[in-house]
Formats: sequence, C-alpha cells, structure tokens
Amino acid sequence: MLRKNTVSTNISLKHINKLAIPALISGVSEPILSLTDAAIVRNLTLNPTEALAAIGIVATFMSMLIWVFGQTRSAISSIVSQYVGANNTQAIKDLPAQAILIITSLSFIILLITYPLTEFIFKLYDATGIILQYCISYYKIRILGFPFTLFTIAVFGTFRGLQNTYYPMLIAIIGVVINIILDIALVYGIPNFIPAMHIQGAAYASIIAQFIMALFSAYFLLKKTNIPLRISFPFNTEINRFLIMIGNLIVRTLALNTALYFATKFATGYGKEYIAAYTIGINLWFLGAFIIDGYASAGNILSGKLLGAKDYKSLITLSNRLIKYGVIIGLLIGIIGGLLYYPIGRVFTKDPNVLNAFYSVFWIILAMQPLCALAFIFDGMFKGMGKMKDLRNLLLLSTILIFIPVLFFMDSLNLKLHAIFIAFTLWIIARGFPLIIKFRKEFLPRSQKT
Repeated sequence: MLRKNTVSTNISLKHINKLAIPALISGVSEPILSLTDAAIVRNLTLNPTEALAAIGIVATFMSMLIWVFGQTRSAISSIVSQYVGANNTQAIKDLPAQAILIITSLSFIILLITYPLTEFIFKLYDATGIILQYCISYYKIRILGFPFTLFTIAVFGTFRGLQNTYYPMLIAIIGVVINIILDIALVYGIPNFIPAMHIQGAAYASIIAQFIMALFSAYFLLKKTNIPLRISFPFNTEINRFLIMIGNLIVRTLALNTALYFATKFATGYGKEYIAAYTIGINLWFLGAFIIDGYASAGNILSGKLLGAKDYKSLITLSNRLIKYGVIIGLLIGIIGGLLYYPIGRVFTKDPNVLNAFYSVFWIILAMQPLCALAFIFDGMFKGMGKMKDLRNLLLLSTILIFIPVLFFMDSLNLKLHAIFIAFTLWIIARGFPLIIKFRKEFLPRSQKT
C-alpha cells in the first residue's frame, strides 16, 4: 500500500521537457517503423501502390494488437509512479517482472491464434487479389516480432514509472536506425550478397529491429535500475489493480480500434488509390499523435507521482502547463505540415491518383492536431492517475455515438476519405473536452484545500 511520506515533484518547463522530449523520440519509433516501410516500398518497380496499401492495412491491425496489449506500459507506469510519489518503490519492486510475464504470455497466445487466420483477418478489411497476398506474406513475418514488442513496451512502462524516459529513448533510436538500414538492404537487396525480398524484406527488418530493442530493454533495466527481471511468487498485492487497469484499457483500446477498423475498411472499399492515400494520411496522423504523446507521457509520469504525493495544487498547475505546451506543439505540427504540404506526399508515392486523394484530406489531419493535443494530454494524465474506467467509458461512447454514425452518414454523401477524417476530428473532440471538464471538476476543489 502507499505510504503517507512523499517526495517533492518538479513541474517546471525544463523538467517537463526533460521527460517529454525523450518520450517523444521513443514514442515515434513504432509509427516510424511503419512509415519507413511505406517510404521504402514506394520505390519498388513491382506493384508499389499495392505494396503500400498492404502495409497500411497490416499496420492498422498490428497497431490494434500493440495498443490493446501494450497497455501494460500505462498500467505499470501508473502504479510505479504513484509509489515513487509516496516514496515506497520497494513495495512494488517485483511487480514489473510479473507484469511482463503476463503480457508476453498473452502475446504468444495472440500469435498462435492469428497466424493461421491471417487470410480471414485481412479479408475482413476488404483486401483482395495482390493486396491480400501482400498482407498475408507481410503479416506472417511481422507478427513474429510481437512478443519482443510487448516486452519492450512493458520495460518502457517501468522506466516511465521511475520518472526516466532517457533509456527508452536510446532503445527506440537504436531500433529505428537498425530498421531503416535493414529496410533498404532487405527490400531492395544488395547485389551478390542479399537478394531483394520486396515487401517481405520490410517485415524481416521490423522483427529484427524489435528483437534487438527487446535485448537492449532488458540490459538497461537490469544495469540502470534495481528492478529485477527474475519472476518471484506470490504475486504482488498490486497485481489485481494492474489487471483491472489492463482490462479497462483493453476495452478502451478495442473501442479505439473499432474506429480504425471501420476507417480502414471503408478506405479499402473505395479502391487501391484511396487505401494507399489513407495509409499515408493515417500514418502521418499517428506520427503527429506520438509527437504530442511526448507531453502526454510527461503528464502520465508526473500526474501519477503527484497523485501519490497528494499534491493537488501542483497537479492543476501541471495540467494548465501541459495544455499550453500541447496546443503549441499541435499548431507547430500543423504549420510545418502546411509549409511542406506537397513534398510530404511525394515522399511516399509517385502515383498522381494517390497523391490527389491524399492532398484532398491532408489539411484535415493538420487542422485537428491542436485538438489531438488536448485529448492525448488528458488521456495520458488520466492513465497516470489510474483512472482507466473513465477512459474506457469515454472511448466507448465517443466511438459508438460519434465516430461510427458520422462516418456512415458522411459516406452516404459519397465524401470518401473526407468522411473518414471528418469523423476522426469529431471523435477527437468528443474524447478530449469531457476529460478536461471532469479533471477540473474533481481536482480544482481539492487543490484549494491544500
């Protein structure tokens, strides 16, 4: 249980940036892996548009799996940071290894279930013909790295709970660099040394990078912290709270991925040019989200510690600062994207039909970035405070009552990709503002008593 003795918490801009910037860099590693695959295959001479479409479909499904089962990071981070705030980390020293055991066991179960069902899964996304064959060959390799990814994510959560985002950043940089090098070598091949592997090469590059990231994660955790990876029993007393958090986050993330599933399914149904354009757009949206997530991660890390310390006044101050910083970051992303509007598209494809479809909706993705900042920052703070039930309920309501009805209505007007990204924008608004209202209603009165 949490003790009453607490430690002081620095919430200056300098300290927030010290946490946020490394978290930002480590956070963008996963979308960069998919963006790198997309950028590399666009230069293929054989079916580049179909290959790009397949990567987009598989990336959506893989993101769903990672987000659903990678919620370990938020749950571990929340519990550990609260114990750091209460100055009682010894009480949960054995929890991370137990959590890692649970989540990696689940990853092997998911691998064994989805591997033989690969064709069925991607037919659900309306993939057919060459695109379906590419989805199958890419996924059957890429999924083999899933246990390594979840292991790494769980270790990252432990570091975040300990108020350390530096080592996750180093690990992520190593993974991205290795992935880029291997992508080029394996997709295109090296004459007289490595044969060109087309889209399968991109998948092999990803799993090798994920394996190496897992090795470095274990190394840094053992060398730089006093957290063991040796499994001990009985389970820590906080394991029940951890599992409840995971359960709520899994339901929440399934709701999130329901929105992504419908978006991908509709885009696929519009034709190969549209799913290719959607692939570029959604991965750039993911990239923007993970950039903003650097400050959401700082909110996650610090809010848990402040809640553990019962420092409600600093918690309100932190939220106000993060709102300002997040909106500024969102505006900067929008401005930079606007200045590079046309060159960005040409990085990923040369197909004029794909480019036209992408350019027609890219402005919506850029315009929603400040709104994304508000939603993601408070999402991160609620995770840090362990309020997973609130996040679960809000995602379910915003997906069922906002995203799906708006998407179907806009689609009936034949708006195609505009329908998808307008629905995403309204969905983000429905996710963000209720969290701000609930947070201030709960903690403003408490802050005035301290």
